[in-house]
Amino acid sequence: MSTDIMISISIFLLATILIMWRPRGINEAWPAAIGALIILFTGVVSLGDTLEILNKIGGASITIIATIVMAVVLESFGFFHWAASRLATLSKGSGYRLYWYIQLLCFLMTILFNNDGSILITTPILILLLKNLQLKAHQQIPYLLSGALIATASSAPIGVSNIVNLIALDIVHMTLYMHTAMMFVPAMAGLLFMSWLMYALVKKKLPKHLPDTKYDMEQIFFTRNFHPLKGKITIETKKQRTRFMLKILLFVFVLRCSLFLASYFGIPIELVAVNGSLVLLGWRWYHLRTPPFDLLKKTPWQIFIFAFSMYVIIFGLKNSGLIEFLVELSQPIVQQGLFEASLLMGLLVSLLSNLFNNHPALLVGTITLTELNLDPLTLKTMYLASIIGSDIGSLLLPIGTLASLIWMHILRQNDIQVKWKDYLSVSLVVIPLTLVVTLFLLYYWVVLIFS
Repeated sequence: MSTDIMISISIFLLATILIMWRPRGINEAWPAAIGALIILFTGVVSLGDTLEILNKIGGASITIIATIVMAVVLESFGFFHWAASRLATLSKGSGYRLYWYIQLLCFLMTILFNNDGSILITTPILILLLKNLQLKAHQQIPYLLSGALIATASSAPIGVSNIVNLIALDIVHMTLYMHTAMMFVPAMAGLLFMSWLMYALVKKKLPKHLPDTKYDMEQIFFTRNFHPLKGKITIETKKQRTRFMLKILLFVFVLRCSLFLASYFGIPIELVAVNGSLVLLGWRWYHLRTPPFDLLKKTPWQIFIFAFSMYVIIFGLKNSGLIEFLVELSQPIVQQGLFEASLLMGLLVSLLSNLFNNHPALLVGTITLTELNLDPLTLKTMYLASIIGSDIGSLLLPIGTLASLIWMHILRQNDIQVKWKDYLSVSLVVIPLTLVVTLFLLYYWVVLIFS
C-alpha cells in the first residue's frame, strides 16, 4: 500500500470519528479542516486539484450565500412572524394538523428556494411558533426534526432545488427538464411515503391539542418594525401584510423560474441568484433603512469550511484510487440489469454521503458513472438513483448534507439541543425505508415511461 493511500485513509477515518464523536461539542468543521490541511501539506492533493475543488464548489457556495441573503431579507420584512402566525391559525388547535401544515410549508419552501434556503427560512419560523405555543422541548423536537428532514429530501423532484444536483447534472450532460420528467413522479411518491412514515413514528410524541399562543407574533413584529415615524413603509392590517408577503414570494417565484431559463441557455445560475439577492437587499435598504452588514454575522461561514475540507479529503481518496475501486466494484452489479444498477448507485451514494457529506459523495458517484461506459438510459437512471441517495439517503446522519449542518447551526443559535439519539430514533427507521421505496418507484417509472 502506497504512502498516499495510507495517509488518505488514515485522515479520512480519523476525521470521520471526530466529526461523529464531537468531543467537548467541537464544531464539525474543525476536524474536517485539520484533516484537509494535512492532506494538502503532504501533497496527496495538488494545487491543481485545489483549484478544481474551488471551481466546483464556488458556484454552489455563491448560490447558497445568495439564498441566505433572501432568507435574511424575508426575516427583516416579517415573513417568519407572518408565516408562524398563519401556521398557528391553520392548525386550529390540533397538534396533528400542525404536523401536516409544517410538512407542506417545508416542501413548498424547498421547491420555491432550495433545500438550504428552505432550512434557513422554515427553521426560524418553527422555532418562533413552537416557543410561542410554549411547548416543552420533547414536544418541539418532532416538529423541528420532521420538518428539516422533509425540507431537505424535497430537493429530489426537481434538479434546481439542490445545488449539488446541478453540479452532477452538468457532468452527465442531462437537462433540468429531463431530470424533472424522469424524477418528479417517483420522488413525490417517495416524499409522501416519508411524511406518512414519520407521522406514524412521531405521532405519540405530538400534542393532540395545542395551547393558545402566548402573544400575537405578527402584530407585535409589524407594530415594532414598521412604524411610520421611523421613515419606513406602513403595513397596518392583516390583509395588507398578506398582500405584501405575496408580492415578495411572487418575486422569489419569478427568480426561481429564471434559474430554469438560465440553465437552459447556459447562463451560470449563481449569477441570476446573486442579482436577485441584490435586488431584495436594495429593496430592504430602501424601505427599512437597513444596510446589508448583518449578513456577515448571519452567514454560517464554518459550513463552507466543512464542505471544502470534505472535498479535499475525498479528492485525496480519489487520487489514491477510489474511483478505480468503485468502478471495479460496480461493473459486475451493473451488468445484472437496470434495477440492480440503480439500487447499487442509490445505496453507494447514500453511504458515501453519510461518510463525506453529500456534495463530494455525489461528485465521486457521478464521476464513477462516467467511467462505466453505460448506455444513455442506464446512465440517466443511475444518475437519478444517485440523486435519491444524495438527497434522501444522506439524511441517515445529521452530517450528511449542508442543509442538515445549517439546521443544527440555527438550533444551536437558539439554544435548542437535538441530540444524535433524537435524530437517529427517526432517521434510522424512516430514511432506509424511504430510500429503498423511492429507488423501486424510480425503476418502475423509468421502465414504464422511458424504456
